[in-house]
Amino acid sequence: QTQLLGVLLAAASNFLISVSLNIQKCAHLRLVCQAEQKPYYRSKLWWCGITLLGLGEVGNFTAYGFAPITLVAPLGCVSVIGSAFISVFFLKRTMRTADILGGTLTITGIYLLVTFTPNVPQELTAREVQNYLVSWPFLVYSIVEIIIFCILLYFYKRKAVKHIMVLLMMVALLASLTVIAVKAVSSMIALSVKGKMQLTYSVFYIMSVLMATSCAFQIKFLNQAMHLYEATAVVPINFVFFTTSAIISGVIFYQEFQSAALPSVFMFLFGCLLSFLGVIIIARNKKEEHLQIPFIDCGHIPGQKLTGKIQPDSHSSCYGTLNKEDDSVKWQS
Repeated sequence: QTQLLGVLLAAASNFLISVSLNIQKCAHLRLVCQAEQKPYYRSKLWWCGITLLGLGEVGNFTAYGFAPITLVAPLGCVSVIGSAFISVFFLKRTMRTADILGGTLTITGIYLLVTFTPNVPQELTAREVQNYLVSWPFLVYSIVEIIIFCILLYFYKRKAVKHIMVLLMMVALLASLTVIAVKAVSSMIALSVKGKMQLTYSVFYIMSVLMATSCAFQIKFLNQAMHLYEATAVVPINFVFFTTSAIISGVIFYQEFQSAALPSVFMFLFGCLLSFLGVIIIARNKKEEHLQIPFIDCGHIPGQKLTGKIQPDSHSSCYGTLNKEDDSVKWQS
């Protein structure tokens, strides 16, 4: 029952995140078309999206206290497929065949993940976290991860290599530490709320600092990737890398597959593969949403010279843009 609660929390939280992102995008697009421009933070619709985003992140954080990392992390695909379908209503996008196919594969993958995830105890005490921290599998894993991260950071800083794979691999390496720390902190808080105080142990504050630090640097490199590359490339690669690193860290640090049968492990990995494939199909060949351009290059309009001018309809709220909702273009030269 505890694990089921974690699954429901994670799924609902990621769905809230997808709704919030679409609401924020809708708010930005509405502000662009207003006659009187105002900052986005004065929009009630934008604040509604931010509130839902906050609730979603809190729910995700709480879910790690009730379900294994190997289950919560892959459920991030709910926000991807949720965003694809919700954008049809919020942003009036066209539903594509790829969206339906990708959504079907992802939902099938989620079903396999939930069905074949090992049922392991989720109440982690501070002493158990301490023992995991000094276990030899995690120490070896940490050393290997630090070496790989330093090599990538060297190429990023010294050689100015900002390839998408380099950036997102660094994000994934940091994410593995983030999910380990998030689960430890969330579990210790949950136990403390139940009356088994864990907040007096120093390991709680160590894991809290690790969570905040790794999350901050993770956001830094992810923002860099989003700035340099299209979201349609960043989202699927980041999801695959993040989920893979989270599963590996859950297996090594918390030993979540220690007592799992081989067929269950195979079906779980097959579910992950279907989820990865579904997210990639949804994101593939998906056009980026751009804000309306406030001027038109007349050199690309048949019959118009470079000196030609386009004057939009004076009654339109989107001054300086063409009204895409009407097939006939209104202009005066």
